[in-house]
Amino acid sequence: MRFNNISYIIPAYNCAETIIESIDSIIDGNVSDGDEIVIVNDCSTDNTAETINELNLKYSYIKVLHHVRNKGGAAARNTAVENCTNDIVFCLDSDNILAPHSVKALREHLLLSGADIAAFEELHYFNTVKECVTHKWKFRNGLITLEDCLAGPITPGASGNYLYTKESWRKAGGYPEFAGALDAWGFGFRQLATGSRMTVMPESFYYHRYGHDSYWMRDARKGMMSLTALQILIPFIDLIDENDVDYIMSREGRYNWFSRMKERNIRLKSGAIGNVGTVINQSCDGSESDCNLIMNLLRKLNKFWSNN
Repeated sequence: MRFNNISYIIPAYNCAETIIESIDSIIDGNVSDGDEIVIVNDCSTDNTAETINELNLKYSYIKVLHHVRNKGGAAARNTAVENCTNDIVFCLDSDNILAPHSVKALREHLLLSGADIAAFEELHYFNTVKECVTHKWKFRNGLITLEDCLAGPITPGASGNYLYTKESWRKAGGYPEFAGALDAWGFGFRQLATGSRMTVMPESFYYHRYGHDSYWMRDARKGMMSLTALQILIPFIDLIDENDVDYIMSREGRYNWFSRMKERNIRLKSGAIGNVGTVINQSCDGSESDCNLIMNLLRKLNKFWSNN
């Protein structure tokens, strides 16, 4: 078992503008000897393939795989895990950013806790420049349970960007490839439903980009989230309270139970009701236009240094 090293996996689709910043955040103080970065290009139509192929040539520990047709984020994640070397995996989306030196501490927390999954305490949401954090998700410390997954959307599983053992991926049956943008939430639910233990590390965070036309936003517009989430629940339906099963199967509930979880929790048959994290709003240090000016300046500096 190779628990001293981490395989970072990145599903990549039309992310040429953001993926370098994501990968740099791994390289900048998070990668150690024996770690690897596995990137799966899900048949992108922009310059993603060229961008990651260049990185593959530059860094020996970066492995690049290409889907010959677009299969979706879950399939890209599964392909990455299937082809990774180490027994601990960190999934980082191609538009998100790690804080320097954050994952080593998360790995130590995973190992010391005896858990199978370890998540950062906070998600720092930003639009264009990571220093301009507009709001945060904050999870409670300690163990996250299956009932927490059914109490609302603010759970580590929904973020998709956390550390887990490859064995927990096997037990869960991988990411659900039918689930579209719910693949991360569905995977986290599957992990907990199949007995893996999830813990949250205090005083830790990563940067989560939002505001662009993301995978989640595109799927949310289709209005099928609750039906898709129901498909994820079906193999584990015997764990759910019978009255709540009737509700999520009903004409009233089947199309909106997932979006209404905060107002109407789904209970386990044991009677357990979960808790979710909180949203913390905050003012960015400077306006969005200031942040854009900073971003443009950084781009110019990067261009200057690359040409000199």
